[in-house]
Amino acid sequence: MERIRAWSRSEPWRVVPAGTAILLVLVQIAYPLSEGVTRDRITVTVVVLSTATALLHAWTTRGWGWAVGFFAVVSGVGLGAEMVGTATGFPFGAYTYAVDRLGPAVAEVPLVIPLAWTGGLYPIWVVAGLLTGSAVGRAGLLVVGAVGWDLFLDPQMVTDGQWTWAVTDAGLPGLPQIPYTNYLGWALVAAVMALLLTVLDRVLAPAHDRTVAVPVAVFGWTWLGSTLAHAVFLGLPASAAWGFAGLGLLGIPLLLRARRRATRADDPRSRG
Repeated sequence: MERIRAWSRSEPWRVVPAGTAILLVLVQIAYPLSEGVTRDRITVTVVVLSTATALLHAWTTRGWGWAVGFFAVVSGVGLGAEMVGTATGFPFGAYTYAVDRLGPAVAEVPLVIPLAWTGGLYPIWVVAGLLTGSAVGRAGLLVVGAVGWDLFLDPQMVTDGQWTWAVTDAGLPGLPQIPYTNYLGWALVAAVMALLLTVLDRVLAPAHDRTVAVPVAVFGWTWLGSTLAHAVFLGLPASAAWGFAGLGLLGIPLLLRARRRATRADDPRSRG
């Protein structure tokens, strides 16, 4: 067992998450340039790569037990929430997924959807941990970041026809096609995930590697890259603005933190 742990933390193996992250960026760049079946396949590939990047990074820095736990919590709760949501309209509001576009489904929920929760929320969880040492604060930031991410995700996927809302005139300014209940549902589901992840951290409490460059880079790309894509390439200026502001509630403090660290590193007095 110790040999397996040492192997998983060896330097050659730890570059793999960086490789999948680079592939993720390249595939996402292709998304605005595609359409039809090709775009559907790119969407699935993006989800698979984001999930792989998240779990590989979690494994090589926190251990396989924590990585499996993270996946079980986020994808498990995500799948449960989506199944209840499509069947009852709670907690997001009434919506339906397009048929046979995103691969196999269970209870009318494409299986790629719970994977998307894992791939999307892992970088937010890592960044939240950098911004605060408080478990409660980290949980709150995960909720804020999850809703901020969905301000990009939902408009993009609804415009592409991947899912449809029953109520299409009760949303944010510029985004009436997505009801307010969706964001309240995201906040509730993310809060449940945050609670369980906090428990996971306390139960396993692994001595973890502090290398977070990959998820931080993915977070930055998601925030700023999505803003650019929505504003320029996808014709979604409203979601570009809302998503930039929403995810910026974590992104701007992250940039300020990086600036402070760079300033301290350049200060000769800090080296004494």
